[in-house]
Amino acid sequence: MAPLSHHSLLVFLLQLTVLLLLAVSLGRLAARIGLPSVVGELLAGVLVGPSLLGTAAPDLAGWLLPTEPDQMHLLDAVGQIGVILLVGLTGLEMDMRMVRRRGATAARISIAGLLLPVGLGVGAGLLVPDSLVADGADRSTFALFLGVAMGVSAIPVAAKILLDMRLLHRNVGQLILASATVDDAVGWSLLSVVSAMATTGVRGGDIAWPVLSVLAVIAFALVLGRPLARLAVALGGLARQPTGETDDAGARAAANPVDPQDGAGSPRTSEAGPAPTDGGASPAGPVPPAGPVPTAGAAGLVETGGGAAPAGGSPDGVAVAVLFIFAAAAGTHALKLEAILGAFVAGILLGSTPTIDLRRLEPLRLVVVGVLAPIFFASAGLRIDLTALAEAEVAIAGIVVLALAIFGKFAGAYIGARISRLGHWEALSLGAGLNARGVIEIVVAGTGLRLGVLSTAMYTVIVLVAIVTSIMTPPILRATMRRVEQTAEEQLRELDLADRRSFAPGGV
Repeated sequence: MAPLSHHSLLVFLLQLTVLLLLAVSLGRLAARIGLPSVVGELLAGVLVGPSLLGTAAPDLAGWLLPTEPDQMHLLDAVGQIGVILLVGLTGLEMDMRMVRRRGATAARISIAGLLLPVGLGVGAGLLVPDSLVADGADRSTFALFLGVAMGVSAIPVAAKILLDMRLLHRNVGQLILASATVDDAVGWSLLSVVSAMATTGVRGGDIAWPVLSVLAVIAFALVLGRPLARLAVALGGLARQPTGETDDAGARAAANPVDPQDGAGSPRTSEAGPAPTDGGASPAGPVPPAGPVPTAGAAGLVETGGGAAPAGGSPDGVAVAVLFIFAAAAGTHALKLEAILGAFVAGILLGSTPTIDLRRLEPLRLVVVGVLAPIFFASAGLRIDLTALAEAEVAIAGIVVLALAIFGKFAGAYIGARISRLGHWEALSLGAGLNARGVIEIVVAGTGLRLGVLSTAMYTVIVLVAIVTSIMTPPILRATMRRVEQTAEEQLRELDLADRRSFAPGGV
């Protein structure tokens, strides 16, 4: 096999340099004006893609981003590594205990908030013009992909918004993240099934295989995944180290009385290296006024004004965590499911290990959030062609899909919340929080484009839906939560969380 040529390596390095520089710069700019950082990172790809540079300076764009598959595959490979690790970190921040604790209410909200937008998306996919369907793609598979894209919610975006708005301690905030956790788990499973259908067809036997494979992955995770995760934590030195404080759970609980509904004060949540809660991270509620205000990164661990908390990570620990995530991703990919499903499950298994100290994975988070994730989103932005919106057919379809996505998620979550006997404004707040699609919908869209199910025009529409729904969430949530009175239970939880320093999911 011939080695990589000098020119190919030069172009590849320049691609990474330009995309990372633009993604980080525009991501910071987006964050400064109150937008999710992913908006700026996607814009980086748009600027050097066909929408701007490809139109203004086609020769330069053709040299920097040649269309040869071998050259683009190098960039795609880096992006795939980034998204697999990003999804793995998202899984690390899941807290299945909170889902079980609020399971009935979260399940009702999540199911209603999934079924309605998925159904509307499938219906829209069956009716959109043929020009928006990729050449050779099966119409039913295309419709299912659109349904999955419209049904998902983004835990990272929702959690970052709740963190910034100091709503993580509120009951609505916890229900948003618990419901989004269920949405994500179901969404990744549906994506794997639909992706398998796109590659094997829609015959009955071929559909049964991915469904059975997903069930097999879940069974393996429950039976063997947990002991393997505990082994990985032990081998990688990721377990919490004894401190001067007692490790007796009862003593800690007595010294740290909290509301039992919050789940705090357990061995996992009362120490410096807690497991995630609130659907992906330990609630990092409002900090004391005299202290620094926490911020979060894309897959996010809480940082303070003075920088990130000391990580105490080790190369062995990071390597073992990455190995565990990659192995799980390879396993699900070998079953013809999406690799990101395995990464997500692996993250949940690691994060659910009682002894893990998540601070030891801070170096991994810094690399993923600071380098790999921006490159992935910028490369995703390269495939956005805004010039397609100049066609009336595409623009109208985009407006319809956006309207259906917003209505479906709001109405579904509202119905589920009202069935659970929540108030009108609480139900609207849940709809606003779950409406943010962010990174999850972008990953789904990228998968559909990669598999040849989505056309470039439809990919652009779906990514724009992800951006618009993420931008519109904060003002709507701010308006609705003003009408929801804070309870005494939430005030106690706020005081408890103000004294804790832990991980929180961040804003992509």
